[in-house]
Amino acid sequence: MPVVRELLVDSARALPGAEARREAALLLRHVLGQSDAWLIAHAEEPVDPTHESAYRDLVARRAAGEPVAYLIGTCGFHALELHVTPDVLIPRPDTELLVELALQRIPLDEEYAVADLGTGSGAIALAIAQARPRVRIVATDASASALRVARANAERLGLHNLEFAQGNWCVALGGAHFDVIISNPPYIAEGDPHLRKGDLRFEPGAALASGLDGLDALRIIVRDARAHLREGGWLLFEHGFEQGAAARDLLASGGYAEIFTERDIESRERVSGGRFILPV
Repeated sequence: MPVVRELLVDSARALPGAEARREAALLLRHVLGQSDAWLIAHAEEPVDPTHESAYRDLVARRAAGEPVAYLIGTCGFHALELHVTPDVLIPRPDTELLVELALQRIPLDEEYAVADLGTGSGAIALAIAQARPRVRIVATDASASALRVARANAERLGLHNLEFAQGNWCVALGGAHFDVIISNPPYIAEGDPHLRKGDLRFEPGAALASGLDGLDALRIIVRDARAHLREGGWLLFEHGFEQGAAARDLLASGGYAEIFTERDIESRERVSGGRFILPV
């Protein structure tokens, strides 16, 4: 029987990219139900044939391009461990910027109302729900399968200050009004070659692409969010790093005030927003 160290070395060689060693360890941890510290301390421990077979199968699937998050069923986001399935987009570190910008506009001790449009796994809504326990959040998605994932994450994390509604963007909000509306909508252009590469091949297309220029969902959200924002409320959304100017134009055309774009950790324009102010 191969030992832990041998399996990790072989698998790291079989996997592509700079993250091969880390991914090999993640997959073995998942199969064995152990920690990184255990893998190090038990490097010479034999791995039984059943676990070895399961592990090599996962490595082969990862080598063929399946995302690690789908293979192990979990993904970390903003200090949360979320369950993910191929029904939802895999949360990215870039989206944590959207959460932080929302939290800056949500007081810790006030009962704000927040809507998360296109919640997917629930990552954004759940991160805010944990950080602001007095806030009431409505998390929406057009996909019933995605909402099942989000609800299960909320239940597993013991977060109860949110509810879920099915529907396309603001349609799911009914007649409700909010202090903050946030969204990480699809913003890749249909036909973009990146959709046929890497992890994106396995993620739900409806959560990635939106129209010929990638802005169809954003146009709808910017147009319709005004009817659901309270006076002084904020609309915040993520977009592609080349879409900052277009996002600001949409907000300006929609009559929003205090329009801004924030850059991510790699200095790329990533999140834009504006405030709903009634004209004098």
